[in-house]
Amino acid sequence: QVQLVESGGGLVQPGGSLRLSCAASASRNIFSFNAMAWYRQAPGKERELVATITSGYSTNYADSVKGRFTISRYNAKNTVFLQMNSLKPEDTAVYYCNVPTGWRSYYPWGQGTQVTVSS
Repeated sequence: QVQLVESGGGLVQPGGSLRLSCAASASRNIFSFNAMAWYRQAPGKERELVATITSGYSTNYADSVKGRFTISRYNAKNTVFLQMNSLKPEDTAVYYCNVPTGWRSYYPWGQGTQVTVSS
């Protein structure tokens, strides 16, 4: 069973940056063939898709983060990253990684990592 562990969140001022990591406990073959995604869920809101990256390194972003966030992956370490720049208070949420919606059934969700943007 694949386990996903997110890290890198924290408290940052508006305009600041954070880099999130997601480590997957899967064989390299399984991980490298999977598209992966970052999601976030703010209090009282539904989980939303933030960014996706395919096995071929094609990326896609929600309009709300385009130009500010960058998703990347390092298959040798079964890791997906989310570089977040120019953070805004509305980016405050718990961030999770998993496969993109519709790609396959979700892996068990990790605990997520809290990102709080506040002055």
